[in-house]
Amino acid sequence: MKSTLQHLFKAKFAHMTFLGFSAGIPYYLIFSSLSLWLDQVGIERAAITLFSWAFLGYSFKFLWSPLVDRLPLPWLSAYLGQRRSWLLVAQSLVIVALILMALTDPAAGSGALTRMALAAVLLGFSAATQDILIDAWRIEASDEKDIAMLSSLYIVGYRIGMITSGAGALYLADFFGTSSEQYLYEAWRNSYLIMALTMLVGVVTTWVIKEPKHRKDWQFEVKDYLGVLWVFVFAVTAFILSYAGFSEVKADIKTGFDNWFHNTALSSVLAAFIQLLFSFVMAYLVGGFVARTPWVNRDMARFVYVAPVVDLFKQHRKHMWLLIGIICTYRISDLVMGVSANLFYQGLGYDLSEIATASKNIGLIMTLLGGVLGGYLAMQWGIVRVMIIGASLSALTNLLFMMMAGMEKDFELLIYMIAADNLSAGLAMAAFVAFLSLLVNKQFTAVQYAMFSSVMTLFPKILGGYSGAMVDAVGFAQFFFMTFLMGLPVVVMLIYAEGINLIKKPKKAVDNVETPEQS
Repeated sequence: MKSTLQHLFKAKFAHMTFLGFSAGIPYYLIFSSLSLWLDQVGIERAAITLFSWAFLGYSFKFLWSPLVDRLPLPWLSAYLGQRRSWLLVAQSLVIVALILMALTDPAAGSGALTRMALAAVLLGFSAATQDILIDAWRIEASDEKDIAMLSSLYIVGYRIGMITSGAGALYLADFFGTSSEQYLYEAWRNSYLIMALTMLVGVVTTWVIKEPKHRKDWQFEVKDYLGVLWVFVFAVTAFILSYAGFSEVKADIKTGFDNWFHNTALSSVLAAFIQLLFSFVMAYLVGGFVARTPWVNRDMARFVYVAPVVDLFKQHRKHMWLLIGIICTYRISDLVMGVSANLFYQGLGYDLSEIATASKNIGLIMTLLGGVLGGYLAMQWGIVRVMIIGASLSALTNLLFMMMAGMEKDFELLIYMIAADNLSAGLAMAAFVAFLSLLVNKQFTAVQYAMFSSVMTLFPKILGGYSGAMVDAVGFAQFFFMTFLMGLPVVVMLIYAEGINLIKKPKKAVDNVETPEQS
């Protein structure tokens, strides 16, 4: 009994909760809270939802995860260790990004809005880097007895962080005097500065925790890591320059689509998508060219990036495209809808305190309950069956919001709607996390899991960036119906996956399961 109690009160359990809290803070500050801030300024919905692309850092973190994993920081890594040094840098960048956002008034003109966008991108990049390191620390600091407990406490801390940056930021902004009727920049500035202070919880925890032991199965020289870093830098630079340069022909493309479809909103979406696709292609070509130069260690690049992908295709070659389809679209219904949800609430006349109470407090509590229920049902009924239930409920609850779009303001109804939506989302996510766990090979846990967690949000986040244009084109009611339709294909894929017993794997593969990262 005494040993059991000692096991339950390990210091690293508290540390994991605090690190989870630190990871959860940035989420709503570049998502729904920022959307409400920009909406109060009077920014168009189509422009507001494009800010959700700041989350693309989470979707591409696998590109720099090997560098964070192995590249030592001068002096700092020797003093704090590899994990703690990088974690401290990432948390410091999160704080800097939040301060930059706080000190920028988006109502001051297009230049200020651009600075806000750059700060949001920095926040997304640094927050994604922090997630990589916290996930690595959790895995390396755990053993077979406490990995489940550490993961559960991480989720608890993460959700508390989300409540703090979601409901907390809105309550603070409301307390300091801003509203949809009368915008007050100082209120949002103070709110975001206080949110930056909350990140000190993670900074202090990083100083306190112990550096975990690292595997030594492969090592490369610093110059090799720097070579891969240059590939990343050149690819990102190519993306930015291509995206900016494409703006000159974007208007002509949009005009062509206007003449073809006679739909301005649809033409804008298609033109923006082509601009984004062109930028990705140019980044790939430039990155590939730099990777072939003598400064890049090709053996390292192959081991870091190619070997994990090859392993995935070897393990799942028969149904790889089905898996990709499920991973890419499982969260599409709730993520695309979620980008414009707060704009919908504020448009119906709810103030910040009401939105915070219903959407953030009650909503996140119901998400936690849904997660517990999803985990229990997955053990009883099987993971894919619960994924089918979760995906179906996530799509169906969007129909409730479609009905709500034609009703008068009713706070009690709002609470019930959001409670149902978040309960289904929590249930779906719990099963999805378990599903991803069974796909990972332990030999490539870090990179393969980063790939999975990146892919699962990439397509929904890109599409979510256009949700404002969709709302402007068809209205909220039709938009919610569209998100319902978006959720149906993955239900069909999952029913097929259950019929072919997709995730029934040999014992060796099951033993290679790691605890997946929460997003």
